[in-house]
Amino acid sequence: MPESWNYTLSIPNDPRAVTICRRTLRLILALHGLPHLTEAAELVATELVTNAVQHTKGPAAIRLRWSAPILRIGVWDTDPRPPALTTAPTPTDESGRGLTLVEECTDKWGWYVLGTAQVPGRNGKLVWCELAAAA
Repeated sequence: MPESWNYTLSIPNDPRAVTICRRTLRLILALHGLPHLTEAAELVATELVTNAVQHTKGPAAIRLRWSAPILRIGVWDTDPRPPALTTAPTPTDESGRGLTLVEECTDKWGWYVLGTAQVPGRNGKLVWCELAAAA
């Protein structure tokens, strides 16, 4: 298995950032020999970055951290309000399924508020999830 690593990509509040994050994630996982995580990682990262771009006005960032056998994906945005998990999305809903997909496709997920005490200049929240590589 690959050694531990971290990548952080700062992104503007621009819908095109979602595609850039997804393609960057795919490349990082391929180059680190983790292509088996790509499909699930792309899905959840897309949902988290989309939420950051659609529901906030400021910049955002995605962080990928590998510490065998766990891939942790974190998305920071400028809004400290909790992410809204729709408890029962219906098939006709056009949005609101993102965090439900994250919950169903990952081993763990959560979020926390960031304040000036933890990360100066980076107020807001971090929504994260973990994918475990098959042994």
